[in-house]
Parts: sequence; C-alpha cells; structure tokens
Amino acid sequence: MLKSTDKPIAEAYRLALLDLDGVVYRGKNPVEHAAASIRAAERLGMTIEYTTNNSSRFQRVVADQLRGFDLDVEPHQVITSSVVAARMVARHVPAGAKVLVLGAEHLREEVVSQGLTLADGPEDDPVAVIQGWYPQMTWQEMANVSFAVERGAMYLVTNRDLTIPRELGIAPGCGSMIQAVINATGVEPVASAGKPESAMYDEARLLAAGDGNEPVAKELCLAIGDRLDTDIEAGTRGGYDALAVLTGVTNPRELMLAPAHLRPTYIVKDLRGLLEVQPAVTRNGDGVWTCGNAKATLDKTAGTLTVSDATSLDALRAACDAMWDFADNGGDPEAIALPEFAL
Repeated sequence: MLKSTDKPIAEAYRLALLDLDGVVYRGKNPVEHAAASIRAAERLGMTIEYTTNNSSRFQRVVADQLRGFDLDVEPHQVITSSVVAARMVARHVPAGAKVLVLGAEHLREEVVSQGLTLADGPEDDPVAVIQGWYPQMTWQEMANVSFAVERGAMYLVTNRDLTIPRELGIAPGCGSMIQAVINATGVEPVASAGKPESAMYDEARLLAAGDGNEPVAKELCLAIGDRLDTDIEAGTRGGYDALAVLTGVTNPRELMLAPAHLRPTYIVKDLRGLLEVQPAVTRNGDGVWTCGNAKATLDKTAGTLTVSDATSLDALRAACDAMWDFADNGGDPEAIALPEFAL
C-alpha cells in the first residue's frame, strides 16, 4: 500500500536516488518543473544522486547537461552503470587483474580507475568480462566476449535493458546483445550493474557518503523514477522506498495493475511532489477508498472500479490501493474495468 508523510518528501528523506531520462530530462530537453524542484529539495536538505543505466555517457558530460538546466551538479553525483560495473568487478577479482571490456570509453576508463588492467582480447586470458553497450560495437567484439566466457572468465554486464530509444525508433539494447552471448555460451551473467538490480542504489549510497563515512540509512533514501520495471523494481529489490513520477513511461493503468514487486511507495505527477506532504489513503468501507477529497470504489460484483474525479492524483492513489488490495487478496485485476485518468 502507498505510504503517507507528515512533512514534504524532501524533508522526510535525506538522499534521493534520482533517475534521469523521463524524470529530469527527455533527451536534450528538460522535464517541466524538474530543475526548480530539485533545487528546492536541496535547499530543504536533500542530497541528490543521479542514477542511470546508460553506460556510454561520461559522468562529466551528463553533469554538463544538467548544469545547462541551472542545476548545481558535480560529475561524481552521476552514477552510471559503468561506474557500478567497474566497482562490482573490482570486488570480485585481484588488484591489477585483466578484464575484457565491451563498451564505450567511459566503461574502459572506470575499469582502469579501479586498478584493473584492460585485456586486449580472449587470448590474454582475462579473469572477468564486462559487457556494456555503445553504438559502434561490432560482431567481433561480441564474439570475443563469448570466447572469454567460454574460457571461464567471470561474466558481468552493465544493464539488461532489451531496448534503447534512438532517433529513428526503438533499437536493440544492451540486454539484447547480452542474450546473444548467452545463446552462444549457455552462461548467464553473474551480476548486472543496472536497474532493476539494486546494486546501483547501493553503490550510490556508498559514493554519496565518501570513503570511510557511514552511508545514509536505507530508510532515509528514496529511489525516484518513471519506470516501474527498472527504477521502482530496483527500489523494492533493495529495500528502498520508491517514488514514481508520471513524466515518463509509467501511466495510471500500469500503476493500478502493478504486481507487488513493481509498486511504488509514493505517486506524484512530477518532481514538484518532492516538496509536498504525501496524503494518506484510507479504506472507508467495503470497496471504498479515499485520499484527500477523492474516492475510488471497487464493485467486485459488477467488475468495475470508479473514481470521483478522473483528473485527480488523489483519486489515482486511492484507485491503486483499492486494486492492490484486491489483487493481494486473490482477485484478478485484469477482470476489472478501470477508469481512464486524464492527469
């Protein structure tokens, strides 16, 4: 069920683990109200770490883009899957060990920064392989990953996103390329740095704290994103509260039908929600749920869910709790006619 707060979210949590695409920007363009809300949240004491499955863009490049939105961002605040992957492999292999890298220069730099040695190919007998994604990757590079994995190298990947949006449409992502290596070798990666694994959030906590300092407690960290199957799932897997924004992929229907592992702790329209107290959802009677002045009514006999105001975010919150409770008690969510929200 959704949680409520007695203070603005930016005061209730100390560290925001903030997704980028669909939350802060869409490609080159800023998301409405995002930058101003982030600046206001920081003034209230919230620390911001930006987390992204992208393994090809340098931290400094992302930070420069965010500064262009008038945000005060240092490169170390941008946690990419390359940063996480390099730190992960460094924990599993000896210092100076040879690692074969398939990925952009950012990933290669991160591996070297962890005191590891770049292997030229499978002939170098690398102890580990990290597979990432970049537009110029070749068949030979993927074959080299397969050869190294077949020789026994530990297999790690930056993320398992099956698709990636490009200028001309949807293209195969890192996960599709990984599947080709799995098909060739029969070997599954031992770990993935990207969401929906929680490793990115765990590493972000450590990096935000700095060497030798105690990281912010999990209950004071908030995962924020627009995708239930990456950002929110990574939060639930890792034991973090999670906030879903409606400025990207996630839509009301997806939220109402979300299984337990994809459910956020809070739902907001955009990042202005960081500055707001989150209202409680209460059950008033059989099938009736209220949030603020809005109401959702689930009629199991008729197979319908109705709301008092389809333009109200509070109505969506009430509707989500109604549907989640129904599903958790053995109901079939797909059998319910859901309201069409216009938020």
